Amino acid sequence: MKITPISPESRQGQHRWWQHLYLQVLVAIGLGAALGHFYPDAGVALKPLGDGFIKLVKMVIAPVIFLSVVSGIAGMRDMGGVGRVAAKAFAYFITVSTGALVLGLVVANLVRPGAGLDIDPATLDPTAVADYVNKAHDTSIIGFLSDIIPTTLVSALTDGSILQTLFVAILFGLALSLVGAPAAPLRDLIERLAMVVFRLVAMLMRLAPIGAFGAIAFTIGKFGLTALVNLGALVATFYATSLLFVLLILGAIARAHGFSVARLIVYLRAELLLVLGTSSSEAALPSLIAKLEAAGCERSVVGLVVPTGYSFNLDGTNIYMTLAALFIAQATNVDLSLGEQLALLGVAMLSSKGAAGVTGAGFITLAATLSIVPTVPVAGMALILGIDRFMSECRSLTNFMGNAVATIVVARWEGALDRERLAAALVGGGRSPTLMPAAADAGTD
Repeated sequence: MKITPISPESRQGQHRWWQHLYLQVLVAIGLGAALGHFYPDAGVALKPLGDGFIKLVKMVIAPVIFLSVVSGIAGMRDMGGVGRVAAKAFAYFITVSTGALVLGLVVANLVRPGAGLDIDPATLDPTAVADYVNKAHDTSIIGFLSDIIPTTLVSALTDGSILQTLFVAILFGLALSLVGAPAAPLRDLIERLAMVVFRLVAMLMRLAPIGAFGAIAFTIGKFGLTALVNLGALVATFYATSLLFVLLILGAIARAHGFSVARLIVYLRAELLLVLGTSSSEAALPSLIAKLEAAGCERSVVGLVVPTGYSFNLDGTNIYMTLAALFIAQATNVDLSLGEQLALLGVAMLSSKGAAGVTGAGFITLAATLSIVPTVPVAGMALILGIDRFMSECRSLTNFMGNAVATIVVARWEGALDRERLAAALVGGGRSPTLMPAAADAGTD
Protein backbone atom coordinates (compact mmCIF):
# COMPACT_ATOMS: atom_id res chain seq x y z
CA MET A 1 0.00 0.00 0.00
CA LYS A 2 1.42 3.35 -1.02
CA ILE A 3 1.09 6.34 1.28
CA THR A 4 0.97 9.73 -0.40
CA PRO A 5 1.04 13.12 1.32
CA ILE A 6 -2.08 15.00 0.31
CA SER A 7 -3.84 18.05 1.60
CA PRO A 8 -6.98 17.85 3.71
CA GLU A 9 -8.36 20.69 1.58
CA SER A 10 -8.22 18.45 -1.48
CA ARG A 11 -10.67 16.10 0.21
CA GLN A 12 -12.85 18.52 2.12
CA GLY A 13 -12.86 21.62 -0.07
CA GLN A 14 -11.08 24.91 0.41
CA HIS A 15 -11.05 26.36 3.92
CA ARG A 16 -12.74 29.68 4.53
CA TRP A 17 -10.20 32.47 5.05
CA TRP A 18 -10.59 32.56 8.83
CA GLN A 19 -9.97 28.81 9.06
CA HIS A 20 -6.43 28.97 7.68
CA LEU A 21 -3.93 27.93 10.32
CA TYR A 22 -1.34 30.56 9.43
CA LEU A 23 -3.90 33.35 9.87
CA GLN A 24 -5.07 31.95 13.20
CA VAL A 25 -1.47 31.73 14.47
CA LEU A 26 -0.74 35.27 13.26
CA VAL A 27 -3.76 36.67 15.10
CA ALA A 28 -2.84 34.66 18.21
CA ILE A 29 0.70 36.09 18.19
CA GLY A 30 -0.66 39.63 17.92
CA LEU A 31 -3.15 39.13 20.74
CA GLY A 32 -0.57 37.40 22.93
CA ALA A 33 1.98 40.19 22.41
CA ALA A 34 -0.64 42.83 23.29
CA LEU A 35 -1.70 40.95 26.41
CA GLY A 36 1.88 40.46 27.55
CA HIS A 37 2.67 44.13 27.04
CA PHE A 38 -0.39 45.68 28.71
CA TYR A 39 -1.01 42.97 31.33
CA PRO A 40 2.42 41.39 31.99
CA ASP A 41 1.30 39.36 35.01
CA ALA A 42 -1.49 37.76 32.99
CA GLY A 43 0.96 37.08 30.17
CA VAL A 44 3.42 35.35 32.47
CA ALA A 45 0.59 33.23 33.89
CA LEU A 46 -0.12 31.87 30.40
CA LYS A 47 3.27 30.16 30.14
CA PRO A 48 1.71 26.67 30.60
CA LEU A 49 -0.23 27.12 27.34
CA GLY A 50 2.94 27.49 25.29
CA ASP A 51 4.84 24.84 27.23
CA GLY A 52 1.93 22.42 26.99
CA PHE A 53 1.63 22.76 23.23
CA ILE A 54 5.36 22.23 22.71
CA LYS A 55 5.18 19.12 24.90
CA LEU A 56 2.28 17.82 22.80
CA VAL A 57 4.31 18.21 19.62
CA LYS A 58 7.47 16.74 21.15
CA MET A 59 5.33 13.79 22.21
CA VAL A 60 4.90 12.78 18.57
CA ILE A 61 8.31 13.80 17.19
CA ALA A 62 10.00 10.47 17.99
CA PRO A 63 7.23 8.35 16.39
CA VAL A 64 7.16 10.64 13.33
CA ILE A 65 10.92 10.36 12.81
CA PHE A 66 11.00 6.63 13.49
CA LEU A 67 8.13 5.75 11.17
CA SER A 68 9.26 8.11 8.39
CA VAL A 69 12.85 6.89 8.42
CA VAL A 70 12.03 3.19 8.76
CA SER A 71 9.43 3.18 5.99
CA GLY A 72 11.69 5.26 3.75
CA ILE A 73 14.77 3.07 4.19
CA ALA A 74 12.80 -0.17 4.01
CA GLY A 75 11.46 0.96 0.64
CA MET A 76 14.90 1.73 -0.80
CA ARG A 77 16.23 -0.84 -3.21
CA ASP A 78 19.82 0.39 -2.94
CA MET A 79 21.04 0.16 0.65
CA GLY A 80 24.10 2.14 -0.31
CA GLY A 81 21.71 5.03 -0.83
CA VAL A 82 21.40 5.55 2.93
CA GLY A 83 25.10 6.27 3.34
CA ARG A 84 25.14 8.32 0.15
CA VAL A 85 22.28 10.57 1.32
CA ALA A 86 23.92 10.99 4.74
CA ALA A 87 27.28 11.90 3.17
CA LYS A 88 25.69 14.50 0.89
CA ALA A 89 23.66 15.93 3.76
CA PHE A 90 26.71 16.32 6.02
CA ALA A 91 28.73 17.88 3.20
CA TYR A 92 25.96 20.45 2.78
CA PHE A 93 25.61 21.02 6.54
CA ILE A 94 29.34 21.63 7.09
CA THR A 95 29.63 23.99 4.13
CA VAL A 96 26.56 26.13 4.78
CA SER A 97 26.79 26.21 8.59
CA THR A 98 30.44 27.30 8.32
CA GLY A 99 29.30 30.05 5.97
CA ALA A 100 26.79 31.16 8.62
CA LEU A 101 29.57 31.38 11.23
CA VAL A 102 31.72 33.45 8.87
CA LEU A 103 28.79 35.75 8.06
CA GLY A 104 28.20 36.45 11.74
CA LEU A 105 31.89 37.22 12.20
CA VAL A 106 32.02 39.59 9.21
CA VAL A 107 28.85 41.48 10.18
CA ALA A 108 30.02 41.87 13.79
CA ASN A 109 33.25 43.47 12.57
CA LEU A 110 31.45 45.78 10.16
CA VAL A 111 28.54 46.88 12.37
CA ARG A 112 30.28 46.59 15.78
CA PRO A 113 27.02 46.50 17.81
CA GLY A 114 28.85 46.31 21.15
CA ALA A 115 31.22 49.20 20.56
CA GLY A 116 30.86 52.11 22.97
CA LEU A 117 29.22 50.23 25.83
CA ASP A 118 32.50 50.29 27.83
CA ILE A 119 31.48 47.62 30.34
CA ASP A 120 33.99 46.52 32.97
CA PRO A 121 34.02 42.67 33.07
CA ALA A 122 34.62 42.87 36.85
CA THR A 123 31.15 44.36 37.30
CA LEU A 124 29.43 41.41 35.64
CA ASP A 125 27.82 38.62 37.66
CA PRO A 126 29.26 35.26 36.52
CA THR A 127 26.70 33.31 38.57
CA ALA A 128 23.94 34.49 36.21
CA VAL A 129 25.31 32.22 33.48
CA ALA A 130 26.91 29.54 35.68
CA ASP A 131 24.30 26.91 34.76
CA TYR A 132 24.99 27.38 31.05
CA VAL A 133 28.74 27.17 31.56
CA ASN A 134 28.34 23.92 33.50
CA LYS A 135 26.15 22.44 30.77
CA ALA A 136 28.71 23.52 28.18
CA HIS A 137 31.11 20.90 29.52
CA ASP A 138 28.75 18.25 28.10
CA THR A 139 29.17 19.48 24.53
CA SER A 140 32.39 17.70 23.58
CA ILE A 141 32.48 15.61 20.43
CA ILE A 142 33.41 12.49 22.44
CA GLY A 143 30.49 13.06 24.79
CA PHE A 144 28.20 13.48 21.80
CA LEU A 145 29.33 10.19 20.23
CA SER A 146 28.57 8.46 23.51
CA ASP A 147 25.17 10.08 23.96
CA ILE A 148 23.92 9.15 20.48
CA ILE A 149 23.66 5.46 21.53
CA PRO A 150 20.51 4.85 23.60
CA THR A 151 20.33 2.63 26.66
CA THR A 152 17.84 0.29 24.98
CA LEU A 153 16.14 0.03 21.61
CA VAL A 154 12.92 1.42 23.07
CA SER A 155 14.44 4.16 25.25
CA ALA A 156 15.40 6.06 22.10
CA LEU A 157 11.69 6.61 21.48
CA THR A 158 10.85 7.52 25.06
CA ASP A 159 13.74 9.81 26.05
CA GLY A 160 12.93 12.44 23.42
CA SER A 161 16.37 12.50 21.78
CA ILE A 162 16.15 13.20 18.05
CA LEU A 163 19.60 11.78 17.34
CA GLN A 164 18.99 8.58 19.30
CA THR A 165 15.66 8.08 17.56
CA LEU A 166 17.30 8.64 14.17
CA PHE A 167 20.11 6.22 15.05
CA VAL A 168 17.71 3.43 16.01
CA ALA A 169 15.39 4.13 13.06
CA ILE A 170 18.25 3.82 10.56
CA LEU A 171 19.41 0.52 12.06
CA PHE A 172 15.85 -0.84 12.22
CA GLY A 173 15.09 0.27 8.65
CA LEU A 174 18.25 -1.38 7.33
CA ALA A 175 17.45 -4.61 9.17
CA LEU A 176 13.86 -4.56 7.89
CA SER A 177 15.08 -4.13 4.32
CA LEU A 178 17.67 -6.92 4.62
CA VAL A 179 15.07 -9.39 5.92
CA GLY A 180 13.18 -8.96 2.65
CA ALA A 181 9.86 -10.62 1.83
CA PRO A 182 9.19 -12.16 5.27
CA ALA A 183 9.10 -8.63 6.74
CA ALA A 184 6.51 -7.35 4.24
CA PRO A 185 3.62 -7.49 6.77
CA LEU A 186 5.67 -5.42 9.22
CA ARG A 187 6.49 -2.84 6.54
CA ASP A 188 2.79 -2.56 5.75
CA LEU A 189 1.99 -2.15 9.46
CA ILE A 190 4.57 0.63 9.79
CA GLU A 191 3.03 2.49 6.84
CA ARG A 192 -0.42 2.19 8.40
CA LEU A 193 0.93 3.43 11.73
CA ALA A 194 2.44 6.40 9.88
CA MET A 195 -1.02 7.27 8.58
CA VAL A 196 -2.40 7.32 12.12
CA VAL A 197 0.50 9.31 13.60
CA PHE A 198 0.36 11.98 10.90
CA ARG A 199 -3.38 12.28 11.36
CA LEU A 200 -2.63 12.84 15.07
CA VAL A 201 -0.13 15.54 14.08
CA ALA A 202 -2.80 17.27 11.99
CA MET A 203 -5.12 17.21 15.01
CA LEU A 204 -2.48 18.69 17.32
CA MET A 205 -1.65 21.45 14.83
CA ARG A 206 -5.16 22.85 15.26
CA LEU A 207 -4.05 23.80 18.79
CA ALA A 208 -1.11 25.82 17.46
CA PRO A 209 -2.84 29.23 17.87
CA ILE A 210 -3.41 28.52 21.57
CA GLY A 211 0.21 27.49 22.07
CA ALA A 212 1.56 30.51 20.16
CA PHE A 213 -0.75 32.85 22.13
CA GLY A 214 0.48 31.57 25.49
CA ALA A 215 4.16 31.47 24.51
CA ILE A 216 4.36 34.99 23.11
CA ALA A 217 2.28 36.43 25.96
CA PHE A 218 4.74 34.93 28.45
CA THR A 219 7.80 36.21 26.54
CA ILE A 220 6.57 39.80 26.34
CA GLY A 221 5.10 39.73 29.86
CA LYS A 222 8.25 38.27 31.42
CA PHE A 223 10.98 40.20 29.63
CA GLY A 224 9.11 43.23 28.31
CA LEU A 225 9.82 45.30 25.25
CA THR A 226 12.35 47.39 27.20
CA ALA A 227 14.89 44.56 26.92
CA LEU A 228 14.78 44.99 23.16
CA VAL A 229 15.34 48.74 23.46
CA ASN A 230 18.31 48.43 25.83
CA LEU A 231 20.22 46.09 23.52
CA GLY A 232 18.41 47.01 20.32
CA ALA A 233 21.59 47.28 18.24
CA LEU A 234 22.50 43.62 18.80
CA VAL A 235 18.94 42.37 18.26
CA ALA A 236 18.49 44.43 15.08
CA THR A 237 21.89 43.33 13.76
CA PHE A 238 21.14 39.68 14.42
CA TYR A 239 17.71 39.80 12.76
CA ALA A 240 19.08 41.71 9.76
CA THR A 241 21.99 39.28 9.38
CA SER A 242 19.70 36.26 9.57
CA LEU A 243 17.37 37.80 6.99
CA LEU A 244 20.38 38.48 4.78
CA PHE A 245 21.47 34.86 5.15
CA VAL A 246 18.05 33.47 4.24
CA LEU A 247 17.32 35.76 1.29
CA LEU A 248 20.80 35.99 -0.22
CA ILE A 249 22.76 32.86 0.71
CA LEU A 250 19.90 30.37 0.97
CA GLY A 251 18.20 32.25 -1.87
CA ALA A 252 21.23 31.75 -4.12
CA ILE A 253 21.42 28.06 -3.19
CA ALA A 254 17.72 27.67 -3.95
CA ARG A 255 17.99 29.44 -7.32
CA ALA A 256 20.93 27.24 -8.28
CA HIS A 257 18.73 24.20 -7.63
CA GLY A 258 15.64 25.42 -9.48
CA PHE A 259 13.33 26.83 -6.82
CA SER A 260 12.61 30.10 -5.04
CA VAL A 261 13.30 30.54 -1.34
CA ALA A 262 10.66 33.31 -1.26
CA ARG A 263 8.00 30.89 -2.53
CA LEU A 264 9.25 28.29 -0.05
CA ILE A 265 8.73 30.82 2.76
CA VAL A 266 5.15 31.35 1.58
CA TYR A 267 4.60 27.59 1.36
CA LEU A 268 5.85 27.14 4.94
CA ARG A 269 4.28 30.33 6.34
CA ALA A 270 2.06 28.53 8.87
CA GLU A 271 5.02 26.61 10.26
CA LEU A 272 7.20 29.73 10.37
CA LEU A 273 4.56 31.61 12.33
CA LEU A 274 4.32 28.67 14.72
CA VAL A 275 8.09 28.71 15.20
CA LEU A 276 7.95 32.48 15.78
CA GLY A 277 5.21 32.17 18.36
CA THR A 278 6.74 29.28 20.30
CA SER A 279 10.47 30.09 19.80
CA SER A 280 10.93 26.40 18.97
CA SER A 281 11.66 24.95 15.54
CA GLU A 282 10.81 21.49 16.92
CA ALA A 283 7.17 22.60 17.20
CA ALA A 284 6.95 22.54 13.41
CA LEU A 285 9.15 19.48 12.72
CA PRO A 286 6.36 16.95 12.03
CA SER A 287 4.54 19.38 9.75
CA LEU A 288 7.79 20.19 7.91
CA ILE A 289 8.34 16.50 7.17
CA ALA A 290 4.81 16.16 5.78
CA LYS A 291 5.05 19.32 3.68
CA LEU A 292 8.41 18.43 2.15
CA GLU A 293 7.08 15.01 1.18
CA ALA A 294 4.00 16.67 -0.29
CA ALA A 295 6.31 18.98 -2.27
CA GLY A 296 7.94 16.04 -4.04
CA CYS A 297 10.90 15.05 -1.82
CA GLU A 298 11.17 11.29 -1.33
CA ARG A 299 10.40 10.11 2.18
CA SER A 300 13.75 8.35 2.60
CA VAL A 301 15.60 11.63 2.00
CA VAL A 302 13.24 13.73 4.14
CA GLY A 303 13.40 11.24 6.99
CA LEU A 304 17.20 11.33 7.05
CA VAL A 305 17.97 14.97 6.29
CA VAL A 306 15.37 16.79 8.42
CA PRO A 307 16.07 15.11 11.80
CA THR A 308 19.83 15.20 11.21
CA GLY A 309 19.65 18.83 10.17
CA TYR A 310 17.81 19.74 13.36
CA SER A 311 20.98 18.77 15.23
CA PHE A 312 23.79 19.57 12.78
CA ASN A 313 22.49 22.29 10.44
CA LEU A 314 21.81 25.14 12.87
CA ASP A 315 22.50 28.13 10.63
CA GLY A 316 20.72 30.65 12.85
CA THR A 317 22.53 29.38 15.94
CA ASN A 318 25.88 29.67 14.16
CA ILE A 319 25.24 33.28 13.13
CA TYR A 320 24.25 34.03 16.72
CA MET A 321 27.38 32.43 18.18
CA THR A 322 30.00 34.48 16.33
CA LEU A 323 27.92 37.67 16.39
CA ALA A 324 27.22 37.41 20.14
CA ALA A 325 30.83 36.47 20.96
CA LEU A 326 32.19 39.54 19.19
CA PHE A 327 29.46 41.71 20.72
CA ILE A 328 30.62 40.67 24.20
CA ALA A 329 34.24 41.33 23.24
CA GLN A 330 33.38 44.78 21.89
CA ALA A 331 31.17 45.66 24.89
CA THR A 332 33.95 44.74 27.35
CA ASN A 333 36.66 46.49 25.28
CA VAL A 334 38.46 43.25 24.40
CA ASP A 335 40.33 43.78 21.14
CA LEU A 336 40.53 40.50 19.25
CA SER A 337 43.18 40.12 16.56
CA LEU A 338 42.40 38.40 13.26
CA GLY A 339 44.16 35.27 14.50
CA GLU A 340 42.09 35.22 17.68
CA GLN A 341 38.90 35.70 15.70
CA LEU A 342 39.82 32.81 13.41
CA ALA A 343 40.55 30.68 16.48
CA LEU A 344 37.13 31.65 17.83
CA LEU A 345 35.61 30.61 14.50
CA GLY A 346 37.35 27.23 14.62
CA VAL A 347 36.22 26.55 18.18
CA ALA A 348 32.66 27.57 17.29
CA MET A 349 32.65 25.10 14.39
CA LEU A 350 33.49 22.25 16.76
CA SER A 351 31.33 23.29 19.71
CA SER A 352 28.27 23.81 17.50
CA LYS A 353 28.52 20.18 16.36
CA GLY A 354 29.37 18.84 19.82
CA ALA A 355 26.22 20.40 21.28
CA ALA A 356 23.92 18.60 18.85
CA GLY A 357 20.79 17.53 20.69
CA VAL A 358 21.56 19.57 23.82
CA THR A 359 18.56 21.52 25.11
CA GLY A 360 19.06 25.28 24.77
CA ALA A 361 21.94 24.69 22.37
CA GLY A 362 22.29 28.32 21.28
CA PHE A 363 23.28 29.80 24.64
CA ILE A 364 25.09 26.64 25.76
CA THR A 365 27.30 26.43 22.66
CA LEU A 366 28.16 30.11 23.11
CA ALA A 367 29.23 29.31 26.69
CA ALA A 368 31.29 26.34 25.45
CA THR A 369 33.01 28.51 22.84
CA LEU A 370 33.86 31.32 25.25
CA SER A 371 35.10 28.80 27.85
CA ILE A 372 37.70 27.56 25.39
CA VAL A 373 38.64 31.07 24.17
CA PRO A 374 39.60 32.79 27.45
CA THR A 375 40.23 36.18 25.83
CA VAL A 376 36.50 36.95 25.87
CA PRO A 377 34.99 36.86 29.41
CA VAL A 378 32.31 34.20 29.82
CA ALA A 379 30.61 36.45 32.38
CA GLY A 380 29.87 38.80 29.48
CA MET A 381 27.07 36.44 28.50
CA ALA A 382 25.09 38.07 31.31
CA LEU A 383 24.80 41.10 29.01
CA ILE A 384 22.61 39.23 26.54
CA LEU A 385 20.84 36.85 28.92
CA GLY A 386 17.80 39.13 29.11
CA ILE A 387 17.29 39.32 25.35
CA ASP A 388 18.25 35.76 24.51
CA ARG A 389 14.59 34.75 24.42
CA PHE A 390 13.92 37.30 21.68
CA MET A 391 16.95 36.16 19.72
CA SER A 392 15.97 32.50 20.09
CA GLU A 393 12.95 33.18 17.90
CA CYS A 394 15.17 34.38 15.07
CA ARG A 395 17.58 31.48 15.61
CA SER A 396 14.72 29.02 15.34
CA LEU A 397 13.28 30.63 12.20
CA THR A 398 16.65 30.63 10.45
CA ASN A 399 17.40 27.05 11.52
CA PHE A 400 13.99 25.97 10.22
CA MET A 401 14.45 27.58 6.80
CA GLY A 402 17.99 26.25 6.56
CA ASN A 403 16.79 22.68 7.04
CA ALA A 404 13.91 23.08 4.59
CA VAL A 405 16.31 24.29 1.88
CA ALA A 406 18.88 21.61 2.76
CA THR A 407 16.33 18.80 2.35
CA ILE A 408 15.21 19.97 -1.08
CA VAL A 409 18.81 20.44 -2.23
CA VAL A 410 19.92 16.98 -1.06
CA ALA A 411 16.81 15.44 -2.66
CA ARG A 412 17.76 17.18 -5.92
CA TRP A 413 21.33 15.88 -5.68
CA GLU A 414 20.05 12.38 -5.01
CA GLY A 415 17.57 12.43 -7.91
CA ALA A 416 14.81 12.00 -5.33
CA LEU A 417 12.89 15.20 -6.09
CA ASP A 418 9.73 15.45 -8.18
CA ARG A 419 10.29 18.91 -9.65
CA GLU A 420 6.76 19.20 -11.02
CA ARG A 421 5.25 18.53 -7.59
CA LEU A 422 7.68 20.98 -6.00
CA ALA A 423 6.77 23.70 -8.49
CA ALA A 424 3.05 23.03 -8.02
CA ALA A 425 3.38 23.13 -4.23
CA LEU A 426 5.37 26.37 -4.17
CA VAL A 427 3.03 28.08 -6.62
CA GLY A 428 -0.07 26.78 -4.86
CA GLY A 429 0.90 28.13 -1.43
CA GLY A 430 1.08 26.59 2.01
CA ARG A 431 -1.58 23.96 2.41
CA SER A 432 -1.35 21.65 5.38
CA PRO A 433 -0.58 18.13 4.16
CA THR A 434 -0.87 14.99 6.16
CA LEU A 435 -0.20 11.35 5.36
CA MET A 436 -3.30 9.67 3.99
CA PRO A 437 -3.88 6.73 1.68
CA ALA A 438 -3.47 7.43 -2.01
CA ALA A 439 -6.80 7.92 -3.76
CA ALA A 440 -6.46 4.69 -5.70
CA ASP A 441 -5.87 2.71 -2.55
CA ALA A 442 -8.54 4.39 -0.49
CA GLY A 443 -11.23 4.20 -3.14
CA THR A 444 -12.06 7.88 -2.86
CA ASP A 445 -11.72 10.82 -5.23
